[in-house]
Amino acid sequence: MRKMNAKERVLKAFNHEEADRVPFWEASIDNLKVCKHFGTKYTFQGTSSGIKLLNRLFFGNAERLTRYLKKVARKPTLIRIGLKRIMKLYVKVGIDFSISPLALFPVKYDKYGWVDDYARRFDFKKIPGEKIDFSYYSGGVLKDMADYEEFYAQNPLDPDDPYRETNYRVSKEVEKKTNGKLYFMPAIIGMMEATWEGFGLPNFVRLLAKRKQIKKIFDDKGKFAVELTKRIIEWGETGAILVFDDYGYKKGLFMSPRNYREYVFPWLTRICETAHKGGLKVLLHSCGDIYQILEDIIKAGVDALHPIEPTTANPEYDIFKLKKKFGDQICLIGNVSPQDLSDKDPDYIRQYTKRLLKEVAPGGGFILSSGHSINPAVTLENYLAMIDTLKKYGKYPIQIE
Repeated sequence: MRKMNAKERVLKAFNHEEADRVPFWEASIDNLKVCKHFGTKYTFQGTSSGIKLLNRLFFGNAERLTRYLKKVARKPTLIRIGLKRIMKLYVKVGIDFSISPLALFPVKYDKYGWVDDYARRFDFKKIPGEKIDFSYYSGGVLKDMADYEEFYAQNPLDPDDPYRETNYRVSKEVEKKTNGKLYFMPAIIGMMEATWEGFGLPNFVRLLAKRKQIKKIFDDKGKFAVELTKRIIEWGETGAILVFDDYGYKKGLFMSPRNYREYVFPWLTRICETAHKGGLKVLLHSCGDIYQILEDIIKAGVDALHPIEPTTANPEYDIFKLKKKFGDQICLIGNVSPQDLSDKDPDYIRQYTKRLLKEVAPGGGFILSSGHSINPAVTLENYLAMIDTLKKYGKYPIQIE
């Protein structure tokens, strides 16, 4: 079989066809040991100290800091620098695609972190024992509907914001320089994750009792996601889109299946219909145990699902069982546990990766990935064991005794 480029390889998997080899993906690699091993720089290294320095230069004035950073962040040169760092690392690792983020844009900064366009607060933290600039979700800034309306009056979600198209165009420039070794997939935010994280779970749960209000909020997010999908098609995308939208946690769903069917899935269906009409596939990233609504997700038209966490409390939400039950309906992406990549020995990782390749990869419809992303606790030895196993056993046709 001829050697395929990265985009062809990924789309083959989405179409449940065998490519030249099993595709490989990571949502992110936030690990200095991995970056150092492959001779690259971590994408966000220096961000925290840089913002704190600027904050001092602006005498702690958050409004001036925000105006300056929003202006600088929109420059194609800075976008290009970040994407090139990702590109260099991913190409060296052998990963087939990365994301071109068209949402998750900061609207406010201070010395501790930032707030994005979905009203989610992210703080900078140094991981104990590490020197990595890590940004993590620390809560929503909205309490109620009044806060919601005020926030979006000041920070409207605009699919025609030039910054979104600039991110897309620059990612395609960087993709072209890889000569087919890496595909940049445009990524959007869905309805559920953006809503509950913008309010935080306690406030979100209270809002669920106010059905007209919560429906408006979900509808606002859904309309924006559909419109952004349309723009991606207009910009010339011919591959796929990724929808980030966590629906659950390790022990179950964030809300009842009924609520998902009423508020979320009508919009997920419209996103998929819009994408498919434009010739694009749809990849959904949703953490947690979402087994109760998996058939709804498939019915909505989702083509691929990530990461199928292997550490949920539900024994039925198991990638090997899902392959047998749904393997001809949805491409499965995952699912070597980041916890195992941190705590287990390399031989365990090799054996689990081999099992994935042997039982899930044949016939296509599978992309190897961790069960979320490569965090700072993942050991280099374990991650290399995963990569080496894919290189050794991941060529089609799969031949593992």
